[in-house]
Amino acid sequence: MKEQLNEIIKHVYNKKSRNLFTFLTGAGISAESGIPTYRGVDGIWIKGTKFHKPEEFGTLKYFKENPEEVWQYSLFRKKMFEDAQPNESHREILEIENLMQDKFHLITQNIDNLHKRAGTKRIYEIHGNNREIKCSNGCKGIEKLSVEIKGKDIDEDLTEKDIELLKCKECNSWMRPNILWFDERYDEKTNKRFSALKIAKNSGVLFIVGTSGATNLPITIAETTLKYGGTIVDINTEDNLFTELIKHNKNKIIIRETSTQMLKTIREIMQNIIQE
Repeated sequence: MKEQLNEIIKHVYNKKSRNLFTFLTGAGISAESGIPTYRGVDGIWIKGTKFHKPEEFGTLKYFKENPEEVWQYSLFRKKMFEDAQPNESHREILEIENLMQDKFHLITQNIDNLHKRAGTKRIYEIHGNNREIKCSNGCKGIEKLSVEIKGKDIDEDLTEKDIELLKCKECNSWMRPNILWFDERYDEKTNKRFSALKIAKNSGVLFIVGTSGATNLPITIAETTLKYGGTIVDINTEDNLFTELIKHNKNKIIIRETSTQMLKTIREIMQNIIQE
């Protein structure tokens, strides 16, 4: 497997075109930082005696009917993200970016901000992020979440000041988190859809790390890389939807190990190739 990685990384590094090293990351990469996946243990929102699955409350429809409740959950997640720290996998990806410079791109499904806090700059957050808000009624553009709005404990209500700051200055509708919900489509403004697909088209190798491909844009990114001759390296602890996509394709490497060790190995291979 290491020989295969060395061969494909060297090949892509020496190519003149379609030579990007692209990483696609998901919730699995943040697990070591203590952030459960959205569909995991904390992926059930309990309010009073009501139990909600993410597919129910993680929608624009539910937000418009229950904005305070959804904001309570979002600010609970905000506190969790802020208390977490980037882990070794985030740091290894930063080291790879430093090695590969403009040949490197990171596409992440995570909204937790840990890649940015680790220092990664060439990053596309295709599910949005929790640092920004926008009007739920469609006014104006994307704004930064006010620093006056703090993360909350799971049973903590919004304050009057929170509510004031979370209302649109144009139409007084609720502002909403700038993230992709289950009943929404990917676009370029929030989700960098077209930018991500352009990167996929020009990727010599796409490393998939800690994501199962449960949403459609990540799968389309992988399909696009394969279509234009790139190789998929699937780094996950178990088989997933990407495995189904690539299992009969020759341009693939399937690795069933933790992200931390494999990213270190990939970084060391890249260092050796650059130094040759």
